[in-house]
Amino acid sequence: MSDDNSEPTGADHVDTDEAHGFSNLERSDLDGNDSSQGLFDDLLSGEPIFENKEVLRPSYTPHELPHRSDQINKMATILVAALRGETPSNILIYGKTGTGKTASAKFVSKELESTSQKYSVPCDVEYINCEVTDTQYRVLAQLANKFIDKNKERIDDRIDDLEALKEAFEEYDRASQSDPDVSAGTDTGSETLFSETADHDDTSGGTPTELRSPDDVDAHAVTDESSETDTHTDDRATPNASSGDGSEHPSAVPAETKGEPTESTVAGSDTPATAESSPHPLESTPFETSEDIDDRIAELEDDKESFEEVPMTGWPTDRVYSVFFDAVDYDERVVVIMLDEIDKLVEKSGDDTLYNLSRMNSELENSRVSIIGISNDLKFTDFLDPRVKSSLGEEEIVFPPYDANQLRDILEHRSEVAFKEGALSDDVIPLCAAFAAQEHGDARRALDLLRTAGELAERSQTETIVEEHVRQAQDKIELDRVVEVVRTLPTQSKLVLFAIILLEKNGVNSINTGEVFNIYKRLCEEIDADVLTQRRVTDLISELDMLGIVNAVVVSKGRYGRTKEISLSVPLGETEAVLLSDSRLSDIDEVQPFVQARFEN
Repeated sequence: MSDDNSEPTGADHVDTDEAHGFSNLERSDLDGNDSSQGLFDDLLSGEPIFENKEVLRPSYTPHELPHRSDQINKMATILVAALRGETPSNILIYGKTGTGKTASAKFVSKELESTSQKYSVPCDVEYINCEVTDTQYRVLAQLANKFIDKNKERIDDRIDDLEALKEAFEEYDRASQSDPDVSAGTDTGSETLFSETADHDDTSGGTPTELRSPDDVDAHAVTDESSETDTHTDDRATPNASSGDGSEHPSAVPAETKGEPTESTVAGSDTPATAESSPHPLESTPFETSEDIDDRIAELEDDKESFEEVPMTGWPTDRVYSVFFDAVDYDERVVVIMLDEIDKLVEKSGDDTLYNLSRMNSELENSRVSIIGISNDLKFTDFLDPRVKSSLGEEEIVFPPYDANQLRDILEHRSEVAFKEGALSDDVIPLCAAFAAQEHGDARRALDLLRTAGELAERSQTETIVEEHVRQAQDKIELDRVVEVVRTLPTQSKLVLFAIILLEKNGVNSINTGEVFNIYKRLCEEIDADVLTQRRVTDLISELDMLGIVNAVVVSKGRYGRTKEISLSVPLGETEAVLLSDSRLSDIDEVQPFVQARFEN
């Protein structure tokens, strides 16, 4: 390989320039010179602070989760049933934002899938974020399409196995016809397809799966009669096949290849194998002829064609559920469905989805389904149907908030990978942990602070992150949060907030609900929007209070009753700019507030 810094030859240079239409440019125009720096040259000139920034993002799942071993071990003891071919109990995981719920659940699910492959136990884990996929239709459609894709992949693998078996049979048959005393293939000194499969237990890449001993074949061979009654079950994994270590595991071996001999029994021995000593490739399989294998391949191809992708809209929900049910039950396996932000799904579309999923096992013939629900709301099950609550919440795991010391451990663990050596001053991690501990022990907030502080230091082209960068990051994150919340508010809420901003800009202190409503009505007239009732506007003010955008306190005015005194809790200028970026609000003319006369105590 040539050195990246080496100069190209003259011929190479001319060819490249002419290919791009630059043949008339001077060499100096292409190479640049020291006196004219490009836009990014100064930014690239400094040493980067980050080694791997991705480990500081919420989407990253670490290999180790400090201070969550108890919760992880409890999840593992529940889900280990899947590796025995049993149905694991459903799990509900509770905890505030940033307490490691999702990261821990994903970590355990990865371990579960990798272990299931190790023991050849069919087990699938599917993750759904219900904050994005928040209706029953979308959840079922997304799950159905994922399992349809998995089924198609497995069918392709089985077809590859069958075609390899057919090829071995035909080779054996040709060799037997040419020389009845010699079976196909003498020792060529190289490993062949089937011996490699048996030796290494590698089921990937379309090669045949682990082959069984004659005892296993006798115990679990699938007959032709089974294929006549069920076009799906004859190629499914056989349950409870021995793993060899005394434990019972479902077998992942397709019925078509069970008992199929390794290539070494046909070829690869030191002496030529005879037809009498070498077993027939189709021995202990459901097939007698090459045509039988062709028929089975045709059946699998028909199955593959029968799977219909579910569109994201347009079908009746019961049809979507039926397609999902059939896709899950096509193969024998244990399915774990992880529903993150499960309370958002219940809030948006009720508990019908959970009811259907939690009751599936009573109808499934081949598969078993387990649900892991993750929620920030400790009380969301109070609104569930009692039948759903009893079947769903079989096991509960609570994730408590992190304290400052635990957050410091997490940040130190990640920073070792995220930053170059010596990039952090000693007070950076303790300060990030202290800020996040004030926010209910939110590890996500701590990681965001540390990452943002690093980005600010990198932009200022300093080699070390210091306390000041952390404080700047705190202000920036808070402002970014406000901007995002305000930007995504509904139009009516934006109008109420704009009314509060206009009142504050005009020097009105202790703003009350009546004053906000008066300005709100005039703003609605400006943009031709529907005017809500004062009671509804009061509810919108309460929602803004819950979001931390305004501060609304109920005060007593004696004989004049009670009212809410409202003040802005976010930067006025930045918030107004975000509101005016909305196309509907950008055309509002300056509205002078009309402040009602009132008695001051």
